[in-house]
Amino acid sequence: MSASGRDPREAEAERLGPGPPIAPSGLRRMLGLAAIDFGPLRRRRDFRLLFIGQAVSLFGSEITFVALPYQAYHLTGSSLVVGLLGLAELVPLLGAAFIGGALADAFDRRRMMQLTELSFALASLVLVANALLPHPHVWVLFAVSVVQATLSGLQRPSLDALTPRLVERGELMAAGALTSFRMTLGGIAGPALGGVLLATVGLATTYAVDTATFVVSLAALRMMRAVPPPPEAEPPSLRRIAEGLRYAGSRQELMGTYIVDIVAMFFGMPMALFPAAATHLGGPGVLGLLYAAPAAGSLLATVTSGWTAHVHRHGAAVCVAAAAWGAGIVVFGLAPGLGLALAGLVLAGAADMISGIFRTVIWNQTIPDHLRGRLAGIEQVSYSTGPLLGNVESGVVASLASLRAAIVSGGVLCIAGVAVAALALPAFWRYDARA
Repeated sequence: MSASGRDPREAEAERLGPGPPIAPSGLRRMLGLAAIDFGPLRRRRDFRLLFIGQAVSLFGSEITFVALPYQAYHLTGSSLVVGLLGLAELVPLLGAAFIGGALADAFDRRRMMQLTELSFALASLVLVANALLPHPHVWVLFAVSVVQATLSGLQRPSLDALTPRLVERGELMAAGALTSFRMTLGGIAGPALGGVLLATVGLATTYAVDTATFVVSLAALRMMRAVPPPPEAEPPSLRRIAEGLRYAGSRQELMGTYIVDIVAMFFGMPMALFPAAATHLGGPGVLGLLYAAPAAGSLLATVTSGWTAHVHRHGAAVCVAAAAWGAGIVVFGLAPGLGLALAGLVLAGAADMISGIFRTVIWNQTIPDHLRGRLAGIEQVSYSTGPLLGNVESGVVASLASLRAAIVSGGVLCIAGVAVAALALPAFWRYDARA
């Protein structure tokens, strides 16, 4: 450095004019802009503990996500029974989400996480015991599915409402990206390991691995500081739930996040058609690739999400990303071969993750702390119903028209629906975090 404090190399570069297209330092800056920001994990102890505990817990839950339907099919030989497992989970999940939201605003959110994690562990132990029986019971699988769905509805609002209490406002974007990274990585690695465990050690040990993961999450939660409710918190009640619904309905930026996500998933969710699509793209061997491609896109978007911190028009970003999801589905539907089909699904998965990051930041920046739990419950309902109804919609259209028509029309209607939502909700489209 010179006496003036200026690097002589900078002055020389100015004198000589433009140099190589990208200098090493410029390349480092570009990579830093793209890379995921791990800052909240370094700086915030409680966020780090929550991240580690939930990463391990999610990993185990994704193992059971594979093992439970596998056992149901193994015991009955019926795909209908496997489908009914998902249907059995829907109603308790939707009902419990509203109750869980009210509880998250009235009680210590860390304590809510502890109670639900412990209950999840007990439910997993029931699956272990059932798998060890000479003749395991199918009804136990349905009962545990209902219990786990209920616990998920009770837990998720407290989990979502915790993060804004553990990081600073300026770190919410990075924290949201890290949470998405945790979920995406678990969604890829958990099922993969679950398949290996089922093939090598059997169902009981597979369920036992899931049970063991809750020990880690409970230990991490115990090490965290308490997160008491806001001073103005009141006991949970129907009136409190209705208050959350009224607040959501009064805010276009919030309604926009729910509506755009539901529109995108309802029209552009073709996963129910993957088995049929696989027959045209190479047979059963490619089915796993079709399911994995959106998750791969989500992971790619997450690990390169550093740039999202420099975007302030979050409402517009959600709309553009949701429309890009639709475009990816159109590419998938029109693809003549497997390569382009997978590329379309990777694009769709990446776009969905970007939309999710910006939706999460809007929620965390605009919802008062005393309402976070109830609004998280509403958000859980929106992202749970969209994919389920979207799979039904795509199946109906495919039966009435054709496979390609169902996929392509869904993607086109997704783009059109997002455009209509943006026009109908101008405050959402114009939402700017700087304001």
